[in-house]
Amino acid sequence: METMMQFRGKKITVGITGGIAAYKAADLVSWLYQQGAEVQVIMTKGAQEFISPLLLHSLSGQVVITDMFANDDKLHIPHIYGVDGADLLVIAPATANIMAKAAHGIADDVLSAAILAATCPILFVPAMNFHMYENIATQENMEVLRRRGYHVLEAEEGRMACGTVGKGRFPEAAVLRGAVCQMFFSQQDLAGKKILITAGPTRENIDPVRYLSNYSSGKMGYALAAAAKNRGADVTLVTGPVNLLPPQGVTMVPVVTAVEMYEAALSRYAEMDIVVKAAAVADYRVEAVATQKIKKQGETKDSIQLNLVTNPDILRALGEAKGQQYLVGFAAETENLLDNAKKKLLDKKADMIIANDVSQPEAGFNVDTNAVTLITKDDMLTLPSMDKKALAEKIWDNVIIEIQKKSK
Repeated sequence: METMMQFRGKKITVGITGGIAAYKAADLVSWLYQQGAEVQVIMTKGAQEFISPLLLHSLSGQVVITDMFANDDKLHIPHIYGVDGADLLVIAPATANIMAKAAHGIADDVLSAAILAATCPILFVPAMNFHMYENIATQENMEVLRRRGYHVLEAEEGRMACGTVGKGRFPEAAVLRGAVCQMFFSQQDLAGKKILITAGPTRENIDPVRYLSNYSSGKMGYALAAAAKNRGADVTLVTGPVNLLPPQGVTMVPVVTAVEMYEAALSRYAEMDIVVKAAAVADYRVEAVATQKIKKQGETKDSIQLNLVTNPDILRALGEAKGQQYLVGFAAETENLLDNAKKKLLDKKADMIIANDVSQPEAGFNVDTNAVTLITKDDMLTLPSMDKKALAEKIWDNVIIEIQKKSK
C-alpha cells in the first residue's frame, strides 16, 4: 500500500541504461520524487538515445549524471557522487550488457563504475529481448549477482518491442514500485542481533597435496547468512573452503581446519546473540601431517596407515559455554535421523537441532535444495524439500519464534 511521502529522507539513485524500456524509468523517477525521496539519476550513453536527460532532470529536480568525466564542480567525481549516501540503487531498465559488466566487475562508464562504488543495496530490473534474457550468459550473470547479495527482479512475459512474445518485459509500474518498497520495508525482525554462522566443510591435511574432507558445499550456511543480513542482523560467517561468493554486508572469517573453525567460533562467542553451526566439520584429523608428499610404497604394498585423532567438538564446546546465546546445530544423518538428532540436542546442550538426511538426493550435500526437521526440547517441525534460500527464511522464522518463547 502506497503512503504519501513514504521515502522522505531517503536517497534513491536510479541508473538508466540503453534499452527501449528506458522511457518507463521516467515514471519511477517521478513517483519516487512524489514520495519524498531525493532522486539522483545516472544515465548511460545508450539511455540518452531513448530518453532525454532534461526530462529526468525535470522529474527529479537534480542534475542528471551522464558522463564519467563531467567537468562540474558540484558533481566532483560523478560516479562516486551519484551513489554517495544512497539508500538504494535501482538499475531500470537493466540491460544484459550492464548486468554482464556488474557480474564481472567492469567499470568502463559512469553507471558501471557507480555500481562498483555503491555500498547500498542494489536492485536490477532486467528488460530485453527474450532470446537475450534466456541466453545462458545472461542467466549465469544474473545468478552471479544474486549470489553476491544483489537483488534481481524477475522479468515479465509479454509482447516485445520487436514484435515477438516471451519473457523479458519491463515490469508493470505497480510491480516495480512494490519491489522498491520491499527493499525498504522488508521484515527486519533480526535487527540489532549479532549472529555467528559456521558454514562449509573443513579440510584436514595429510601431506602438502592431500587432505581429508567431506562433500559440504556451504550453500545452506551461506543462505542463512544472507537471509539474516537482509533481516537486519549483524552477521559473522566463519567459513571453510567453498566455491561461493560472500553474501553482501556479512563479516567473513575464512578458515580451513576444524581447529581453526573452533578457535574462530569460540573467540567470538561471548558477543553473539545467536549462533548457527551449519558447517560440516571433520570429526578426525591426521595426528602427524607429513611435511613432504607421501610417496607410493612400491608396487607390492597396497595400503597405507594414517593415525587419526579426534577434532574438537565445536557444538559441544559452544553448548558448555552457553550463556544468553540461542544455539542452533545441524545433524546430517544417513540413518535414524530423528533419534540421532534428539540425542544431539541433549548431549550438545543446543536450543535447536536442524536434522536432515543427507542420503536423500534432494537433501544431501552440494545441492540447491534441502528437507529438514527442526527439533527443540518441546517441539518438532518437519519441512518439505525446498530451495535452500527459502528454507533459510523458514529457519529464521522459527528461531525467532523460539527465542520469543524463551523470553516470556
